[in-house]
Amino acid sequence: MPVTVRIPQPLRVLTGGQATVTADGGSLRACIDGLEAAYPGIRERILDDAGEIRRFVNIYVNGDDVRFIQGLDTPLRDGDEVSIVPAVAGG
Repeated sequence: MPVTVRIPQPLRVLTGGQATVTADGGSLRACIDGLEAAYPGIRERILDDAGEIRRFVNIYVNGDDVRFIQGLDTPLRDGDEVSIVPAVAGG
């Protein structure tokens, strides 16, 4: 079940400059595993050492923040859009 993943500028070095990639997975966790298989090193930029979403990374599925859904267990369906958004500090 392919989903579209929007890749932020800082991670595009890992995807050969691609702003969007396709990944498979029935859950966000499976999707990230698929991204790691295709683009080694991307998981460690998204997840911390405990395997949780990094504090300064936001992930959205179809515009909804996964932290308010089911986190890494958020189910994905064919055609969903996953957006990885690094938090931006400002003042």
